[in-house]
Amino acid sequence: MSIVRNLIINTLSAAIVFALLLLLVNKESHSADPNQFNRLLAPPSKRNPPPTHDGIHDGPGASMLQTPKSAFDTLPRSKSGNYVDWVKSLEENKIEPRYDKTDPDAKPIVMDLNIVHEVKGSMPNVVYPHKQHTEWLDCSNCHPDIFLPQKGANNISMAAILLGEKCGVCHGKVAFPVSECRRCHSQPKKKSTPKAATK
Repeated sequence: MSIVRNLIINTLSAAIVFALLLLLVNKESHSADPNQFNRLLAPPSKRNPPPTHDGIHDGPGASMLQTPKSAFDTLPRSKSGNYVDWVKSLEENKIEPRYDKTDPDAKPIVMDLNIVHEVKGSMPNVVYPHKQHTEWLDCSNCHPDIFLPQKGANNISMAAILLGEKCGVCHGKVAFPVSECRRCHSQPKKKSTPKAATK
């Protein structure tokens, strides 16, 4: 049963990716905005609203908070998402996120480990950098609810990601969108050498 389920998910993944690529190639539907095709991201007019209109802040103090536009102005730029390169901002000490909401002195437990997820087909393999994630987040944000911390235990597909599961819990919402394929699919596949003919 799980083999049939995986086959259906992989077929759907390939169909979704192909449809998205067609949208990107089609000049009539192609937009100058790299976020246009990602349905999980808010349209530009709704992105980064001021605190009084973001649906998070309320009360009279909201109008005294800095707007995202002015807060992001001095940060390194990105070509997608909210157009801020957050990893570079952190590396250049432009921002100092609090690691724990109750303890301002808490230091992150940074795990400098890359996980390579080999993918089928011609796309490069996915490299998941724990370092850039654990500089921001505690392990409990992802494990075990989103990802089981065990090799081969997670069935990750583009279909699931586009539905807001697995990596899609953050990417396409608060992290860069899935239209930035090469930011994740970054490890070229090793070219296999044909086996010598045997007699």
